Amino acid sequence: MTHYYEIRVKGHMDKSWADWFEGLVISHRNDGDTLLSGPLTDQAALHGLLNRLRGLGIELIAVNPIDETGASDEERPDA
Repeated sequence: MTHYYEIRVKGHMDKSWADWFEGLVISHRNDGDTLLSGPLTDQAALHGLLNRLRGLGIELIAVNPIDETGASDEERPDA
């Protein structure tokens, strides 16, 4: 089962890294941070991605599961 995530990191990451990060969409926020968003196959894929970020010295700010509508756990009324 595929799960969708938004991973927020410090600073603007170059969009050319998308292939290296499981094809997640890289979006720059106005506050200077980057969102990596999209599907990951399982928890092992999520942990692998987080290990890549750590290995590159990229500061992790948040990891949020999102549903297919794009709403995070914090935004869903039933969460």
